[in-house]
This record gives sequence, C-alpha cells and structure tokens, in this order.
Amino acid sequence: MKIRFGIDIDGTVTCPTSLLPHINKRFGSNLTLEDIKEYDLTKAFDVDPAQFSEWYKEAEELIYQTSPAQQFAKEVLTNWQKQFELYYISARGQNVLECTTNWFHDQQIPFDHVELIGTHHKIETAKRLSVNAFFEDKHDNAVGIHEELDIPVFLFDTPYNRKPIPNGVIRVNDWQEANRQVKRLFD
Repeated sequence: MKIRFGIDIDGTVTCPTSLLPHINKRFGSNLTLEDIKEYDLTKAFDVDPAQFSEWYKEAEELIYQTSPAQQFAKEVLTNWQKQFELYYISARGQNVLECTTNWFHDQQIPFDHVELIGTHHKIETAKRLSVNAFFEDKHDNAVGIHEELDIPVFLFDTPYNRKPIPNGVIRVNDWQEANRQVKRLFD
C-alpha cells in the first residue's frame, strides 16, 4: 500500500501571495506577503471583516482559478505520484469543487483525491483518510495535526506562520526542500 500524503491547497500548493493582487485591486491597498503577519488577512489592513468576507464569497472562484502554483510544486508532486497517494484536504467549500479540480487539471498537477471540507479544522478528515504526513501553511493546523495524529507535518514558511513549532513539524521554504525532507523520512 502506498504512503498517503494529506496536502493543503491554498498557500501550500498555490503561492501564498495568490490573494494579494485581488485584495489590493478591490480594497485599494498595496499589501505584500511580508505585511501578512497573521493568517487572518483582515488584520493586515483597515477593512471591515464582514465586508471582506462578503467580497471573498463573490471573488473566491476567480481567485482560485487564477492562483499560480508555488514554484516546483508541479514537478515535485508529479514525481511523488509514482510513489505516494496525493490527497488534497482544503478549507475550501464544496461549492468550488469543480473549479478546484479544473485548476489541478489546468496546472497539470496530479491528485488522487480532493476533499473540500469548508473549515480549517482538518484533523478529523486527515484521520479519516489515514494520511501518513501532511503539508500545510497554517501554523495551528500544522501543530494540531502533528500532535493529534503523531505524523510528520511540513509547514511551508510564510511571515504569517513563524511561531515556534514542536519536533515533528518540519518548516520548509519550498517544494524542493519538502522533497528533500520527504526523501529523508520516507525512502
């Protein structure tokens, strides 16, 4: 049986900057990734959270369709598919499942399964799908998944996730570094 990876999509497979051009255009801001110090984007600039949420619901499909993949994600994930099962577990809602799978096809990024759970609480889904490792950009998710499931979690480094991490959560800068760490742990 193949080893199964649980993989977040937004900020992990996609660039963590994917939202910023859309936010900057809509709200007349000039945010860069370095400005985002918390996962909650509304903390980075002066915007009403309810207004932001309403805009996001309207714009999410366009945002997801136009999100660039992180550098090296396609190459690494394509190579991994020969050896590992790739299960994407995302906080996106079911309403964007077709858009999401179309994005994977358009980007030519392989997947075995896509699970859109509509919440950031991924522990139960990761447990139900029996993943052996997880790839994430949200700090509390990475720590919680590791502590609850006792599996390695690869945390893709961003300015919004630089809190301390326990052993077993492995901070990586990009997909090439994730690949080196996977080879170290799973070869």
